[in-house]
This record gives sequence, structure tokens and C-alpha cells, in this order.
Amino acid sequence: MVKDGIPFVIIPILIAVLFAFFGVWIGAVAFLLLAAFMVFFFRDPKRDTPSGTGLVISSADGKVTRIEDRDAGKFVSVFLSPFDVHINRSPIAGKVTNVKLFKGKKAPATSNEASQTNERNALTIEGERMTVVCTQIVGILARRIVCRSKIGDTLERGEKFGLIKFGSRTDLLMPKNVDVLVKVGDRVKGGETIIAKLPE
Repeated sequence: MVKDGIPFVIIPILIAVLFAFFGVWIGAVAFLLLAAFMVFFFRDPKRDTPSGTGLVISSADGKVTRIEDRDAGKFVSVFLSPFDVHINRSPIAGKVTNVKLFKGKKAPATSNEASQTNERNALTIEGERMTVVCTQIVGILARRIVCRSKIGDTLERGEKFGLIKFGSRTDLLMPKNVDVLVKVGDRVKGGETIIAKLPE
């Protein structure tokens, strides 16, 4: 479990103990179940990141909801439900050249406007052969974006750099010449699923 989840586990347990002390067993059980869900939500499973050149790996667990050809490049969006692992991982190996937090709404993360209007954090990673922008976007349930990387940091492919708490979306903006290897509706795993690849 990631350390960010510790307060979300301890507080329900303490409340459950308080309910139990006063003999309110329904409340005690309810908060113990909440604590168990928080352990599940903040889980940190081991991932086997693929090796090879020119690969772009998913930054998050979830469902591919949008694939677009944009003027700025190929775009792939992954929606994370409250039951998905919410840790974000670097899609490529490279240097962080920009980190920009945009204040905004907490509207549904699946909407077309979310990438422009919702609160989000854009991380630009410059690798040897390409630059990828990974954007963390909050949704209705998400309350906080966590990004531990800063400008000048070097990330390995699949390396953890942050998370979004409670339901969210992660977008990848890649070069125009990559071949996208997923389709809308696919389930992907952060740090493991290959999203796209540069042609040989």
C-alpha cells in the first residue's frame, strides 16, 4: 500500500474502535469495511514493465475511453474507476522538462471537456526518441492530485511518480508518428500495458 493511504485507513479504524467501545456494532463494522476498502484502493502491486525501444507504456490502470489524432500528436485517455489501482507511472524513460498544475472543475472525468476544464496536472517527459505529455485529471470523486516529480528529475519507464485519489483520468499525448496498439474499451495496466510504439 502507498503511504498516502495510511491516514485513510487509520482514521476509519479509530472510529470503528470508538463505536465498538460504546457497543454500536453496526457502526464499528461499517468503518472497518471502509478501512478495508482503503487498503484495497491504495494498493501498490508489482508491475513487470516491458523492455524494448520506442515503447509508450500506460501511465495508469483503467479503461481506454478515447483515442484521437490531434494537431499536437496521438492522444489516448484512460479512465480510472474507484476500483482501479490509482498509482501513476512514467510512460517512457526520460527527463521531466515541465510540470504544470491547472486549477479547474471536478466534473465527470469521462467528458470531452475534462482535459481542458477539470483540475489537472501535466507532466512533460523528454526521452531519447520522443517527448510524451502525461496529464493527471481529477473527476467527481477525486479530490487531490499527487505528483512527486519535478522539473529536472529523470524517470525510468514504468517508474511511479504520483497518484490521483478516488476516481480520475490519465491522458497521454504522444508524437504523431507512433502506432497506437490499444483500442477504445481495452483494459490497461499502468507500467505494464504497451499503449503505443514508434515505428522501426
